[in-house]
Amino acid sequence: MRISRRGTVDPFIVMDVMEEARAAEAAGRSIIHMEVGQPGTAAPKGARDQLALAMEESPLGYSVALGLPALRARIAQHYKDKHGVTINPERVIVTSGSSGAFILAFTALFDAGARVGLGEPGYPSYRQILKALDTVPVGLPTSAANRFQPVPSDFAGQGLDGLLVASPANPSGTMLSREAMQALIDACVAAGTSFISDEIYQGIEYEGEAVSALELTDDCYVINSFSKYFSMTGWRVGWMVVPEDHIRLIERLAQNMFICAPHASQVAALAAFDCTDELEANLEVYKANRAMMIAELPKAGLSNFAPPDGAFYIYVDVSHITNDSRALASDILAKAGVAVTPGMDFDPVRGHTTLRLSYARSTSEISDGLSRLIAYFSQSPLP
Repeated sequence: MRISRRGTVDPFIVMDVMEEARAAEAAGRSIIHMEVGQPGTAAPKGARDQLALAMEESPLGYSVALGLPALRARIAQHYKDKHGVTINPERVIVTSGSSGAFILAFTALFDAGARVGLGEPGYPSYRQILKALDTVPVGLPTSAANRFQPVPSDFAGQGLDGLLVASPANPSGTMLSREAMQALIDACVAAGTSFISDEIYQGIEYEGEAVSALELTDDCYVINSFSKYFSMTGWRVGWMVVPEDHIRLIERLAQNMFICAPHASQVAALAAFDCTDELEANLEVYKANRAMMIAELPKAGLSNFAPPDGAFYIYVDVSHITNDSRALASDILAKAGVAVTPGMDFDPVRGHTTLRLSYARSTSEISDGLSRLIAYFSQSPLP
């Protein structure tokens, strides 16, 4: 049977690494997971308890396509509380994870052949979803001098139909300042370019609070998720804020593509907003792990990285060791029992000389992983 050209997207390499690590564990090996982009903690207890109660009281059938009204209102309140921004709850769209939000956003904003700028390194599924929708991802090589975030000169004159930014970013963990984000928004307005802000790591911040694009403009799409700060990756629930005149457009798409986000997950997500103590305790673990990573990685000879402002990753330059980060990652897994992600996932041009290391697990696990990496890189020769 024939397959479509749109369906021939690249693999998500980190998922392949996860499978290799799982197979090694199944064979009896001890593996430290520094590859996976998810918290090592469960959804907040209050969220789980509320869902258990709801399952006794309701069949949890379809919700309306745009999400439970109470959840949409609570998300709108979140922007008031955290960012000082008043938004109409009708603009909030509850989605099947941030992935569902990207599919809806790209479908709503771009026709086939549209060119969408993406800072590199960046989250790989941006590129693959755009390809599957027959649009054109345009890689924008960012620099360490700009902390791996795009600046207007990176896309000036390229005729982009859209620009997608992330702050805090995956894999670098760096954030856009208010001035930097405003400059990008202004450049997009001048060029007639749609602006999308991926804010799924907001809440996990170390060097000041992240700026939401909604603080600067209403003429944008903002995407967020309960996966990271709220520790609910497998629940597949996220959200998107869109301009007033896009609400019905997105509603029609959501009705046909997804019907609705998982009702059970929406119930838990609403309760998660009231679990601040537990969520902030998770953040304290990330802070401790981040400090440990910054202090210990140079002892493994891995000192070339931008200290992350947020998220829970460090993106390390290993060009002094290899030009094949996939082979290096495999060797680290085989010999040290530490799973890390090769940079080709995030930057198809330059990622062969970088690794992403996640520190979202417990502090004891991260400490063990760092000890193993230090021992591994002290060996000679390396691949």
